[in-house]
Amino acid sequence: MRTNFSLWWLLSIFFLVIAVTYTVWSILFYEGPFLQRIEWVGSTALLFTSIMAALIAFYVQHVHRAQGGELPEDTLTADIDDGDPELGEFSPWSWWPLVLAGSAAFAILGLAVGTWLMPIGLALFAVAIVGWVFEYYRGYFAR
Repeated sequence: MRTNFSLWWLLSIFFLVIAVTYTVWSILFYEGPFLQRIEWVGSTALLFTSIMAALIAFYVQHVHRAQGGELPEDTLTADIDDGDPELGEFSPWSWWPLVLAGSAAFAILGLAVGTWLMPIGLALFAVAIVGWVFEYYRGYFAR
């Protein structure tokens, strides 16, 4: 994990250097007043890419510090089962995630095609959320 956050910090520094280089290059290349010579879209995008890489590096570094040791994937003597956590409880028979995705797609399609479709999609979305949250209160395969 130490390698992970080191690589993210290196990537953040790389994008920062590239952002500065890109900005200076655009100032030297274009003619006109100073603020009109800067190519703002590329400079801003590269700067924010550097900031986002720094955020990921900061998070991974603090997780590494908080866990107090290495991950099972980082040790050579670890078994496969050492890195296999319990991920949660999932319903393999549940149709609600499919209904939820379809209703969200229907609502987004309403934004693109016709605004009258969006309230229908949002109503279906609300029904799907309630159904998915409360599916265990009715039993397996309940209607």
